[in-house]
Amino acid sequence: MLGPGDIPSYVLLPGDPGRIDLIKSTWSSAQDLAFHREYRSAKGVYKDVELGAVSTGIGGPSTAIAIEELARIGVHTFLRIGTTGAIQPDIEPGTLIIASGAVRFDGASLEYAFPEYPAAASPDLTMALIEAAERLGYSYRVGIVASTATFHVGQSRPGLNGYEWSLSRTRLPDLQKMRVLSFEMEAATIFTLANIYGLRAGCICAAIANRVTDKFVASKGVREAIIVANEALRIISKADKKYGVKIHSLSELGSVIDSG
Repeated sequence: MLGPGDIPSYVLLPGDPGRIDLIKSTWSSAQDLAFHREYRSAKGVYKDVELGAVSTGIGGPSTAIAIEELARIGVHTFLRIGTTGAIQPDIEPGTLIIASGAVRFDGASLEYAFPEYPAAASPDLTMALIEAAERLGYSYRVGIVASTATFHVGQSRPGLNGYEWSLSRTRLPDLQKMRVLSFEMEAATIFTLANIYGLRAGCICAAIANRVTDKFVASKGVREAIIVANEALRIISKADKKYGVKIHSLSELGSVIDSG
């Protein structure tokens, strides 16, 4: 159980509780906080900034619970860090996907807003992620991802005994035509709730597979994505200290980026 002040206001959101250890390994100091069901939490220091990390489990429902509970105790900046499956043929495994928005197939966000309400990332956090990836020299793409409620039929994989229906057969090729970059399962929920509640949210995932080329490299790019996420939160934290906690303009971000 976490209460106000127990975790920093800038939080990384991996899906897998096991990824908390990898996140902690990128910080100069770290300590575990709590672990209940899929929710494992920790806090620590990256360079000169205090950060938190909380695993959400798989999918929108458990992620919505995490956002609701963390927002109640003072968290205002959420950054999803995870893995994703690319659906465009030119995305190689290990590429970092920075999501500017998400298609809302997640299910959970429909409990909060009608389908036409957009799931959009915070522009300043997206810009901070781009800046961090550029600084570090990592390969990345920016665009829309599709957040699904299920891993199999929802992502155009056959179910048991080859089960599929018309929507599952056409979802992947339709999304490819719409230039959607990849499948994942949490970003749409995070973006929708953050926008409704006036919070800040972003997403960076490592593309560990490509559904078109059938390439798969387990965990490739995950550590790099975490480092980019750490650096992006450091940029945002510095801007918040200088200008107050709000959505920052490009010029405001530029001023803290230039200062190092």
